[in-house]
Amino acid sequence: HSFVILVSSFGFPQLFNALLLALIGLHLMSPLKALAADPLFIDASTPPPALESASFNMGASHSIDGHDLTLDHTTLLRDGKPWLPVMGEFHFSRYPQSEWRDELLKMKAGGITIVSTYVFWIHHEEIENQWNWSGQRNLRQFAQTCKDAGLPLIVRIGPWDHGEVRNGGFPDWMVSSGLKLRTDDPAFLAKVQTLYQQIADQLKGLLWKDNGPVIGVQLDNEFGGPAQYLLALKKIACNAGLDVPLYTRTGWPNLKTPIPFGEMVPLFGAYAEGFWDRSLDSMPGRYWQAFIFRPQRTDNAVATDQLGQRESPDEADARQYPYLTCELGGGMMSSYHRRILIDPMDVLSVALCKVGSGSNLPGYYMYHGGTNPDSVSPVASDRSSITLQESQSTNFTNYNDMPAKNYDFQAPLGANGEVHPSYHLLRRLHLFLQDWGPSLATMHPFFPTTRPTKNDTENLRWAVRTDGTSGFVFVSNYQRGLPMPAKSDVQFDIRLAGGKLQIPSKPFTVPADSAFLCPFNLDLGGVKLIYATAQPVCHVEDGNTQYFIFAQIPNVPTEFVIDQPGDSPRHYENIRPGTAPAIMLRTNSGKQICIVLLDDETSKQCWKGPFAGRERIFLSHANLIFDNQTLRLQTTDPTDARVSILPADSGEPDGIFHRITTQIQNSPPLLATADSIQPAGPPRKISMGSRNVAAAPTDDDFQSAAIWRIKLPQNIDPHRRLLLRIHYHGDVARLYLDGKLIADDFYNGNPLDLNLNHFSPDAAQKELLLKILPLQKDAPIAYPKAINLDPGAVVDSIEI
Repeated sequence: HSFVILVSSFGFPQLFNALLLALIGLHLMSPLKALAADPLFIDASTPPPALESASFNMGASHSIDGHDLTLDHTTLLRDGKPWLPVMGEFHFSRYPQSEWRDELLKMKAGGITIVSTYVFWIHHEEIENQWNWSGQRNLRQFAQTCKDAGLPLIVRIGPWDHGEVRNGGFPDWMVSSGLKLRTDDPAFLAKVQTLYQQIADQLKGLLWKDNGPVIGVQLDNEFGGPAQYLLALKKIACNAGLDVPLYTRTGWPNLKTPIPFGEMVPLFGAYAEGFWDRSLDSMPGRYWQAFIFRPQRTDNAVATDQLGQRESPDEADARQYPYLTCELGGGMMSSYHRRILIDPMDVLSVALCKVGSGSNLPGYYMYHGGTNPDSVSPVASDRSSITLQESQSTNFTNYNDMPAKNYDFQAPLGANGEVHPSYHLLRRLHLFLQDWGPSLATMHPFFPTTRPTKNDTENLRWAVRTDGTSGFVFVSNYQRGLPMPAKSDVQFDIRLAGGKLQIPSKPFTVPADSAFLCPFNLDLGGVKLIYATAQPVCHVEDGNTQYFIFAQIPNVPTEFVIDQPGDSPRHYENIRPGTAPAIMLRTNSGKQICIVLLDDETSKQCWKGPFAGRERIFLSHANLIFDNQTLRLQTTDPTDARVSILPADSGEPDGIFHRITTQIQNSPPLLATADSIQPAGPPRKISMGSRNVAAAPTDDDFQSAAIWRIKLPQNIDPHRRLLLRIHYHGDVARLYLDGKLIADDFYNGNPLDLNLNHFSPDAAQKELLLKILPLQKDAPIAYPKAINLDPGAVVDSIEI
């Protein structure tokens, strides 16, 4: 900047003041230029050095019908091509068998492409030598149902699983046997051999090599001892006939002795926040690290109740394996002493950060919640029933007190089949991974030199994945419990092999508490998209036209820059979102490219699946299930049972979609009532359990609970899916049907739900009692902020 100061009879002080005033005036007149931030820079011009080829000692990778499932240093491979699947945990023994198929199809519609499940030993041999593989414990039927739904399956076979199950899955008789559990003690391994053979018999003919769904097994869980124990388990599994393409283990904690390369693939995890911490503070320890992009795979905040606060670097050979995860927190349970309330953005941000950091398998724990099954053990004399949840009162895996029945986990799909908001938020990401995952899988992650630290609200969290030419910018301006302000004057400066690329053309503001991704140099069916400040969702082809769906990023100006061969790139700005074409292009080969920009809310209503013989894209407020080329809608609002379809030839035009409205007969409203029959007695004294955290109430404590009798409507249509929802506040709530405990909840602000279809049609004829212990002031319990913490026990409302 140049400027002139005229001086006449001024002395030095006057000259100094004039200079100062001129500089101040310059600052005030040109604030943008004076304060403009430099573009955020990442050098992605040089790929990481290639790894030396090494063999993976996996099982049979070739199926009878000629397909291969293998892996390399970077990714999983299907028939030699990169594969970036999405995995979701669903525990078959925690959900009614009659509803497995529908729930698996809901998972698939949500973008899940692999199912994982635990086999809890105590659920199948609770009484020694009495094996139970029937009903909802029927592993074989669950695997067959996965096959029917078109979903591969990874089985986590223990022998120790944890999963917030009694003894971590070990039967009581095993815990009291005197055997050296989770060691290579021959007597213990002999028992494991029996377990593994039982599992192998259940899965016979259902392995990948047999054209079955089972593509892998996980050996034990969160094991940090010597490697020879895991190797012994693998040998037993192989000898039992569990010959699969993938043998896995959790990548945490670090093993005490190294395992030979390629014997088991380590899978990692990260949670927004955990119920297991000893602290009653919000976001203690290192949970913040799950919300940043970083090269380290090991998360040090997982399982601090077992492993303590620690700093564990990745194992030496971690980079020789593809970066796969099995436990990204799809939600979180509440323990008695830590009541976690998850925000859908918690889940999305963690998943986006891991994918942006190079993960080629986002795997959620849990993706579908459930309910602990009933014990089959004889009733103990000192309590009304034996329960199968983790508890401080047991002799093994007694870290936390958990609900006796509830294992909802606030997962995308709840314990009663509820569709939670995170389901829709994640589905949009999963649709992107289905359509662009094969390309993304080969792209390396790159990070800025300056990375955020704990409670850092100034530095933007971002990363790039690229193959050196094309790629994606990942942004997560979000951290649980830490309001993240908007970041102004943001531009991304990315150095690629062919030169620099600046995104976007003008600085923009990254919205507060937002998370998104943007493409660059992306091939859209023969047209190069240089960049877009919008998030790609999915695409579909119809004859000579290919449709690309993008989602608008709220409060970010949408810009598309398209390469024009032989001419300057063409900029498209100020695009209004909607279902009509935003941009129409034609390739050199004559193909037509149609770009559709949906607003943020509409993009969460986007689905993709097979219908009437082909892949199609759908927009609907209803929940969709794709079932053998048919489409089913589930909705709580019969007046809004509509779906817009692309491509389609019939229906009411909705932009380039065609809308079909289904006629659903209105059923009469159903009413349930809650009649108070007993006020709460004096509050119990909350004692500390064996692990020095607050102990959950016993059955005897509920003698002094406030009690309501729930009256259900008569003659309920068994074809309707009915959910009883109880809004309450208190400490702990329990539901009893004819004296049997069927549901419970540790209060965290969410309602208590009950799927009425899980019970006999005559449930309305039985006595349904709700018991609530009162909330106590100054209890040694970590509650979420901004929930009702008034002392007492209250039913606010009840609905069906």
